[in-house]
Parts: sequence; C-alpha cells; structure tokens
Amino acid sequence: MGKLTSIRHDKTQIDLVRMRKYRLGRVREQLKKLGYGGIVIFDPVNLRYATGSRNMQVFMLRNPARYVYIPVEGPVTLFDFPNCEHLSEGIETIDEVRPAITLSYVASGNHLYENAKQWAEEISDLVTKHGGGNKKLAIDYVPSIGAIELGHLGVEVVDGQEPIEHARSIKSPQEIEAMKISVRTAEEGMIRMKQALEPGITENELWSHLHQTNISHGGDYVETRLLNSGHRTNPWFQECSDKVIREGELVAFDTDMNGPFGFFTDISRTFFCGDGTPTDEQKRLYQTAYEQIQYNIELLKPGMTFREYAEKSWEIPDEFFANRYFTVAHGTGLSGEYPYIVFPQDFEEKGYDGVIEENMVLSVESYIGAEGGKEGVKLEEQLLVTKDGVENFSDFPFEKKLME
Repeated sequence: MGKLTSIRHDKTQIDLVRMRKYRLGRVREQLKKLGYGGIVIFDPVNLRYATGSRNMQVFMLRNPARYVYIPVEGPVTLFDFPNCEHLSEGIETIDEVRPAITLSYVASGNHLYENAKQWAEEISDLVTKHGGGNKKLAIDYVPSIGAIELGHLGVEVVDGQEPIEHARSIKSPQEIEAMKISVRTAEEGMIRMKQALEPGITENELWSHLHQTNISHGGDYVETRLLNSGHRTNPWFQECSDKVIREGELVAFDTDMNGPFGFFTDISRTFFCGDGTPTDEQKRLYQTAYEQIQYNIELLKPGMTFREYAEKSWEIPDEFFANRYFTVAHGTGLSGEYPYIVFPQDFEEKGYDGVIEENMVLSVESYIGAEGGKEGVKLEEQLLVTKDGVENFSDFPFEKKLME
C-alpha cells in the first residue's frame, strides 16, 4: 500500500435531526406494536439510538446513572448525570432533562433502597401521566432493586430489549451514509496498521493505530481487543497482548470499532507479516475463509428467513467445525445487534427465526482454524441488504500473497 493521506470526512452531509426523529419513531412504533405504554432505557448505546444524546458512554455501561423515559405518545424525559443538562440542549427528541438517581450501591451506600423507592415513584408518576392508562413498561436493563420497587407501585415491568433491537435493525438513509463514514475511518486505521506491520512490533503497538485513527476522526472506542499473531491466532478470541510479531506470522484482527456517529464498523482481516512467502498451509486457511464469506455474501437476499440462510450457508469442513465462529452472520448498527444467525448445526439449540429485510446491515463472519492447529484466519465483511442483494460497505483489499 502507498503512503496514507489522512482524509477528514465531510460529516455535515448527515441530517442528524432527520436521523434522530426516525430512530425515536422506530422505537415508538415497536412499543405500540407490542402493546407497551412506554420504555425506560439505561443501556447507553440504546439511549443514544433512541435520542441521539450521549454522555460518558463507556462509564454508563456499568454505572446506572443515566436513563430516559419514552412513552408511546407524549414528552421524552431524560435523566442525566449531575450538571450535564447542557449536553442535550438543542436535541429535539428530548423534551425535559432531570437529574438522575443512580441506582448503585457505590453511589447510594445504605441509602440504596430509599433511592430506589424515590426512583420508582418518579418513573411511576411519568407512566401515570403519559402512559395513556397503560401500566406495561418496558425496560432494557435496570438494577434489580428498581424493578422490585416499580412492582410495588403497580407498574408491570417487561423486558425492553425486543422493541429496541427490532427498531435498530432497519436503517434509514441517513444512518447508512453515517455508517459509511465510520467504515471509511476504520479502513484508514487498517491502512495505518498495514503500513506499520513489520517484524518486531508488538500486537498492542499495531492495534493502537486503529484506536488513534478512530479518535482523531471523532469516533468513540473499540469494543474488543481482538488482534492476535502467530500461534495466538488459534483459537480465536484471544486478546491483544505485548507479544512481538515475527517474520512470516499471520496477524488476524476484528475492528469492532464504534466510530463517528457511534456507528459500529465490524470488519475482519488477516495480514501476513514480512517480505517472505506464506506457507502452503497459511494460504489454504486463508483461501478457505475467503471462500466461506464470499459464498455466504452471494447467498444473502432480502426475504430469506434466518433458518433458510443458515441451512443454505457454506458448509464448514469437519476439520474446522470445533473452532467455528459463533455466528454465520449478525446485525450491525451502533454495536453488534439483532439478528444473530447461527450455523445450521446450532440452530435448534441457539437459533431463532425471523426474516432478512431490506436496509438491514449484516456482518458475514468466518474463522478458519483447526482445533489444535498452529494458526487461524479471521475474515469478515459488513453488508447492506438491498432489494436485490447486498452492498458491501468496504473495499479494503484481501492479502494478495495469501490468495496466490
């Protein structure tokens, strides 16, 4: 690859107001469809989807200090971290901002039950005022003490993951364009990684190039630490380390990057380190993984059921079955999301059915590595389902040396 020239993506083309209104409408549409009166959202990724507002997103993943109440009809009330009301100024999807009551022991100490009671009373009051008489309240995640106290007040708590996941699964034109900016950002980081890949660099040092590129373009974070080299590429799901990458080793990674606008870019590649020639075994592994994702990409069409897609998907050889990836394909949006489509052999135990629809975004996965094998290969593409088939968001090249 030639010398990289950094590109500052034009983000002004994204109509954020239109995108936010679409998302809030999707959430309300799903709530109405399921017969729920409203939803309380704690998960910061879901909250960002529904309102377009963010605040200390990683911190909020484990601290229940920010949440929003959304009725099917009526005002949206955001409860934010102390002194953070200004972060939602000008966001048309939020009608009121109040201080949050943090439902954690570390924030409440021996006042936890008292705080939970106060929290439940405030939410119950909103349900009474704006729920249209419907006491069925969806919540995506909530500390158990909060659900208990709501029950005492006659609010019927139901799981809120279903309406949110189904809402998120169909992308608007604005979301699609924003997602492409995130993908371009990830590809720039991958180019930097490829240019920096020389014998002697550590896995962590190489991985840092993706992080730096993402942050410099206004992205958020990388969800995982999936970059491995040499013997650490098999089995998959080993975290990035201080291991020194050596001449002739494979280097496999999965971006798992929350980039600009919070969109998740989920692309995988496997590089070859050095100027030497890959072994026949390295080429065999790589070309097998490439065959799997290309076959499954060609297969993907709107209107197929998840089961049909699984059953028709590329048949993984017995040699690689034990170390197979856990999905054939999965949804991608602000994170890995609905649906998960598993291998046909796993469908009865772990699978669920549904329909692949136009404007879903799916990542098609492959991991090829024999149980006890020396190395493995990870490849993955991120695809928009169109009325005729798919559009690949990425044109990042595959390894010529390993394809020969």
